[in-house]
Amino acid sequence: MSFRVEYLESVVREDVPKLSNGVRLRIRRAIEDKLTTHPVECGKPLRPSFKGARRLRVEDWRVIYTIEPPDVVLVVKIGHRREVDEP
Repeated sequence: MSFRVEYLESVVREDVPKLSNGVRLRIRRAIEDKLTTHPVECGKPLRPSFKGARRLRVEDWRVIYTIEPPDVVLVVKIGHRREVDEP
């Protein structure tokens, strides 16, 4: 099954511009390689208080996302691990 990746407007407007070009490329590749094919297996679930949210680790960076039925992965936050370990 193939998933479509969508981004919250705040991710596009605030999170992505803060990333250096190299980090942006590595995160984009991880999202394209992992979240479009196996979002459940590739991401770690967050605490029960954030039920449904998962995180993908890309070096020291985190991509926080949810899986929306039937085939959408919604990226809700991208940031450094010290800033974004839980939403």
